[in-house]
Amino acid sequence: MLSKKNFSISGLVLKIIVAWALIAFVVYPVLSLLVQTFWQGGSLSTDVFGKVFSSARAMQSLKNSFILAFTLVVTVNVVGTLCVLFTEYWDIKGAKILRLSYMTSLIYSGVVLVAGYKYVYGESGLLTKLLLQFFPNMNPNWFVGYGAVVFVMTFSCTQNHMMFLKNAIHGLDYHTVEAAKNMGASGTSIFFKVVLPVLKPTFFAITILTFLTGLGAMSAPLIVGGEDFQTINPMIITFSRSTYSRDVAAFLAIILGVATIILLTVFSRIEKHGNYISVSKTKAKLTKQKINNPILNVLAHFVAWFMFVIYMLPIVLIVIYSFCDYNTIMTGEFTATSFTLENYQKLFTSLDAIEPYIVSIVYSIGAALSAALISIICVRFVQKSKNKLNKLFEYGALIPWLLPSTLIALGLTMAYGDRNPLIFNQVLVGTTVILLIGYTVIKLPFSYRMIRAAFFSVDNDLEDAAKCMGASTFYTMRKVIIPVILPAVMSVMILNFNGLLADYDLTVFLYHPLLQPLGIVVKAASDENASIDAKCMSFVYTVVLMILSSIALYFGQGNGMQAIRRWKQKRLEKKVYGK
Repeated sequence: MLSKKNFSISGLVLKIIVAWALIAFVVYPVLSLLVQTFWQGGSLSTDVFGKVFSSARAMQSLKNSFILAFTLVVTVNVVGTLCVLFTEYWDIKGAKILRLSYMTSLIYSGVVLVAGYKYVYGESGLLTKLLLQFFPNMNPNWFVGYGAVVFVMTFSCTQNHMMFLKNAIHGLDYHTVEAAKNMGASGTSIFFKVVLPVLKPTFFAITILTFLTGLGAMSAPLIVGGEDFQTINPMIITFSRSTYSRDVAAFLAIILGVATIILLTVFSRIEKHGNYISVSKTKAKLTKQKINNPILNVLAHFVAWFMFVIYMLPIVLIVIYSFCDYNTIMTGEFTATSFTLENYQKLFTSLDAIEPYIVSIVYSIGAALSAALISIICVRFVQKSKNKLNKLFEYGALIPWLLPSTLIALGLTMAYGDRNPLIFNQVLVGTTVILLIGYTVIKLPFSYRMIRAAFFSVDNDLEDAAKCMGASTFYTMRKVIIPVILPAVMSVMILNFNGLLADYDLTVFLYHPLLQPLGIVVKAASDENASIDAKCMSFVYTVVLMILSSIALYFGQGNGMQAIRRWKQKRLEKKVYGK
């Protein structure tokens, strides 16, 4: 009886701690942002409306964000769908190589990816220098503005297609395709009347994600948008630098958050009332379709490999430049003495050079662990308690899903003192903690949803059997439940680590100048006035980041875990059977 009472007290204390954390770092910052924006001088204030609507830059940024979002819905869906069709549906030569190139956006993204494209197409980029030799009167600053942002984001936002649409293609029932062929339908008719309708739900989900990505774009407009095409988030950074315009930055973040909530609500209702084609219960594996028209077949191969060049050119150039000296990087002229290992030697021998990696890795690991731990606790509270109030833990964990990272960052900065929203003007320890909290908050909804799904795979009989044997709830959780959901938890942690390693969108608001994470360093190196040494090291940073991201993705997708289990099984068999 005493142990039960003790457990109840410990459980209550844990609930209080988690509830306090969710309220303090998820709910309260948002409320604080609203209060400080609309409640000034002890009364309700609407001055910020006048500031925003009278600011040409603010209104133009709002307009640009929606223009970009609607544009990407078209361009990303076209390019992403072609990526999947070229590698999974149509019989294209070299599909495996194409697949690897199209999936590169999974191993480097955000500010690192945009910087890579700028190294190719920017004012001092390799392709620009090559074009200037043939067209000396060409504007070297041609890769700037709306077109540049759309181009970069179109080819950097197709990872959802390569992950989700690819799985949907593999889930197609080939019986339906064969039936259509037997009825005399052409390949075009089969594709548009049989294949695409089945993929409609997946397309809809990807379209929502793409629209929200365009609406909250940060890195591409910031790096290649120029002065003429800035979206909401870069403007929030600009306005947050000044005390006078800080409320404008907060109001823009609120507008972005409200737009996100409205769009998610509208899209969800449309999706809920949609009618989709179902497939038969007995499926046949899809066989790649040949393009019988020779002209269309040649055209498909040309487009597929042209896209391969677009995807691979920044990566290849970054890898090559990472081994080059600063003269080669400045001139773009390669000689026999251009290549060196000095950049990599500096990374592993200079503390200043490797510090951004150490900082980013520590932050990413800490946030991945924290988000996973909080998610496990919240899921446990929601699933095992009959008290309906525990459902609030789920709502608290999912709130960040509805909010852009800039709103979360501004909320945290404005909730805990009068500080510069761009860089905290306080002690180093406090800044480190807040940045870690910010990372944890933005990864909390994804972690909660994935870990909640993993909990459904736990057999309740195992837990009941452990309780019958006198095991405590904590012991049952540690020895029975955690081992079952551990693969899913590890995958979530690895993917979160991967996503945070080069984060810029939230980091730019919360980092301390003495502890600069990788995203900040790479962004600074992409500026035209950056030093050559910084540019050299940014190439090395990107290459090592891609290696780390590839390893994380390998384990995060389960292949690495399976390989480890097979290796352990073989070792066990060798130990038992001696072979």
